[in-house]
Amino acid sequence: ASVLGNGKVLVAGGSGTSSGYLNSAELYDPTAGIWTTTGNMNVARYYHTASVLGNGTVLAAGGCIYSGFLNSAELY
Repeated sequence: ASVLGNGKVLVAGGSGTSSGYLNSAELYDPTAGIWTTTGNMNVARYYHTASVLGNGTVLAAGGCIYSGFLNSAELY
């Protein structure tokens, strides 16, 4: 999970209980207590890092998929 500059929280990727690895993402607004779906990542990944960059984008890097480790990254 990554706290964005506007106070919302981006939760992207991970592992679902029955759906395998996820490329989905949601925004949580702690002020309103509301979850909102947002655009998916290009690659389903879990155990990845997610870092908020100075320009407000989030860098998702590394992680795992079914076949092993990922050596890719994407800006969200």
